[in-house]
Amino acid sequence: MSGSSTLSGTQMPKGRWAQLWLGVLCMMLIANLQYAWTLFVGPIRDAHGWSLADIQWAFTIFIATETWITPFAGYAVDHMGPRRGPSTMILLGGIGVGIGWVMNAYAGSLQLLYAAAAISGLGAGAIYATCVGNAVKWFPDRRGLAVGLTAAGFGAGAALTVIPIRMLIAARGYNDAFLWFGIGQGVILVIVAGILRGPDEVLSASAAVMQRLNQSLRSFTSGEMLRSPIFWLLYVMFVLNAATGLMATAQLAPIAKDYGIANSPILFGATVLSVALVVDNILNGLARPFFGWVSDHLGRELTMGIAFFLGACSYGLLAGAGHGPWTFVICAGLIFFTWGEIFSLFPSLCTDTFGPKHAAANASCLYTAKGTAALLVPFANVLQTATGGWGTVFIVAAISNVCVAFLAVAVLRPWRQRIAATAGAGVAPATT
Repeated sequence: MSGSSTLSGTQMPKGRWAQLWLGVLCMMLIANLQYAWTLFVGPIRDAHGWSLADIQWAFTIFIATETWITPFAGYAVDHMGPRRGPSTMILLGGIGVGIGWVMNAYAGSLQLLYAAAAISGLGAGAIYATCVGNAVKWFPDRRGLAVGLTAAGFGAGAALTVIPIRMLIAARGYNDAFLWFGIGQGVILVIVAGILRGPDEVLSASAAVMQRLNQSLRSFTSGEMLRSPIFWLLYVMFVLNAATGLMATAQLAPIAKDYGIANSPILFGATVLSVALVVDNILNGLARPFFGWVSDHLGRELTMGIAFFLGACSYGLLAGAGHGPWTFVICAGLIFFTWGEIFSLFPSLCTDTFGPKHAAANASCLYTAKGTAALLVPFANVLQTATGGWGTVFIVAAISNVCVAFLAVAVLRPWRQRIAATAGAGVAPATT
C-alpha cells in the first residue's frame, strides 16, 4: 500500500479540491435516504395501515446499518490503497442504495421494508466512510472545513430534492418516488466511482496548525484508538448529541402535524412542512462547513461548546414559540443549524487526535455512535405518547445538548491540553 511518504506544510498536491467536490456530490446523492424519509412515512402508513412506530423502525435500521458498516468500509478503503479503495467502496455503495430504494418501492410487508432499509444503509455507509476519510486525508491544514463541506453534501443535498419528491409522491405515489430516485442516485454513484481516489502520500499540516489543534505526530491504528479513554468520551458525547438531531429528523412531520400546521400554505403555495424541510436541510448543511471552519481557527472543543449550547436553546424555542407557521420553520431551522456540525467536528477531532493514516477506519469507528443514537429515536414516540405532547421530549433534548457542551469545554479540552503539555504538542493520547 502506498502512503509511506509524507508531504507537509504547503506541499499539498494538485487536484485535491476536485476530489473533495466529487465526495460532496456522492454525499448529496445519498442524502435523501435519511433527510427525505419523513416524506414517505405518512403515505406508507396510509397505504398499508402500519403504525408510525413500526414504520420508524425502518429509519432506525437504516441509520444503524449505515453507521455500523462504516468501520469495515473505512478499513477496506485504508488497506486497499488510495486508488482502489475509494473507487471500490463508492461502486458497491452506489449499487446498494439503488437496490434498497427500488425494494422500498415494492415493499408490501414490514419485513421487506426493513430489509430494504438495511441494504440501503449498507450502501450509504460505504459511501459516507469513503468520502469523510478522503476529506480528512486530503486536507490536514483545513480539516474542519473540508469535512464540513463533505458532510454538508449529506446534510443539505436533500434540500434540492424534497419538493420534487413530495410532488412526485402526490402525483404518482410514494412507490414511484422510491423507484425513480433510487435508480437515478445509484447510476450517478457508479459513474463517480471510477474517478474518486485518495492522496498517494500521507499529508500533514504545518507545525503551527498541528500545535494549535493538538494534531497527532503519529497515526494510531483502530485497535490502539479503541484502548484510549478519550475515544470513549468522544463516543458518549456523539451519542448524546446525535440522538436529539435524529429525533428531530425522523419526527419533524409528525411534530408539525400535531401542531396543526403541517399542510398550511406559507410561501408561494408551499406548505409549512415543505418549507421547513428545505430550510432545515440547507441550514443543516451550512452548519457543517461553517462550524468546521470556525473550529480550524478557534479549536474543536470551544466550537462544540458554543454550538451545542445554542442547540439546547433552539429546542427550548421550538417548545415555547414554535407553534406558528413561520416560528416553526425558524425554530426547527435553528435546531438543524446547531446539530449538523457534529458531522464535521467529531471526524476532524478524531483525526487530529489519532492521526491521518488510518483516518477512514478511525473516524468510522466513532461514527458508529450515530447508529447507537438511532436506537434511542423510537423512544421519542414513547415519551410523546406517555406525556401527550412534545414538550418533555424537547426538554430532554435540551439537557442532552447542555451536557455535551459542558463535556467538550470542561473535560475534553483541558484533557487534550494536558496531553499536549506533558507529551509535547501534536502527540496523541497514550493508550491503555
